[in-house]
Amino acid sequence: MSNTSTAASTTSHETSRRFVFVLLENFTMLSFASAIDCLRLANRRLGREHYTWILCGEETETVTCSTQTTIKLDVGLEELKRDDTIVLCGGLEIQKATTKRLLNWLRREARRGPPIVGLCTAAFTMAKAGLMDGKRATIHWENQDSFAEEFDEVELSKAVFTIDGNRMTTAGGTSSIDLFLKLIAQDLGEDIANWVADQQIYNSIRTDQDTQRLSVPTRIGVRHPKLSMVIQMMEANIEEPISPSLLAQDVGMSTRQLERLFRRYLNRSPKRYYMELRLQKARNLLMQTDMSVINVALACGFASPSHFSKCYRAHYETTPYRERGSQSAQTPV
Repeated sequence: MSNTSTAASTTSHETSRRFVFVLLENFTMLSFASAIDCLRLANRRLGREHYTWILCGEETETVTCSTQTTIKLDVGLEELKRDDTIVLCGGLEIQKATTKRLLNWLRREARRGPPIVGLCTAAFTMAKAGLMDGKRATIHWENQDSFAEEFDEVELSKAVFTIDGNRMTTAGGTSSIDLFLKLIAQDLGEDIANWVADQQIYNSIRTDQDTQRLSVPTRIGVRHPKLSMVIQMMEANIEEPISPSLLAQDVGMSTRQLERLFRRYLNRSPKRYYMELRLQKARNLLMQTDMSVINVALACGFASPSHFSKCYRAHYETTPYRERGSQSAQTPV
């Protein structure tokens, strides 16, 4: 899959740009393939290899992605060229894949000042290496809660991708296409970037102002403005839950009207819906961080561990302690 040769037609004024894709164990194939295909298509449009790339990893021979497909690597973690762009490809079990050896290599290479891109969950690795302090970053929405708890010095965004100086991050999936189309547009112009998008049948290019998740009405399948407003307030206030009466007051309704609204459209009470949001965040934190169960409970608005454990067991049919022990290695991405 490497593409390291220089096209014979390249002239002195046609400089090339090399990307070093660092494939972490269990990386997400879609994020990686989306990015590299943009570069391939741009070369095809130009008729020359403006972009080249190599595949790099901790092991010197192969790495396995999240689909359990084995990919052949070109090199191990070695010293790179001065003008290289580093692309970290993350995925499942990002904490486990972020080894001390990888962090040391990344910090050493970062001292040269290269552009560094983190795909999918690789923003975690960049933040762990101290490369995102005081900068904006994004990460897959399922990992946002755990990332925010661990890296409060990073300005976390819900955008599909972020660019802050020479640090770039994506939320995973097809968001790699959006970022790499922007890079191609900066390098070669909008016409070539648009041609690449057309080749991929990608007809809705997103910017760093677009958010990852569907809007609340689309997600719940209901287009009721006041219901959407209440759910947005719930999602924004997990650690310190707001009472149903205050939620109703904020949208100009009575508590009884709010109850009827939730029963009609979501078949549950506002209190029950709010509890499910809090428990979902708790489950993410248990499975993706090393936070104590007590701290997870507090972060999700539970005043006591016993009440948290009781609610968690009622919803997931297991205790928070057993959840962490049996599934912490199976972080969903």
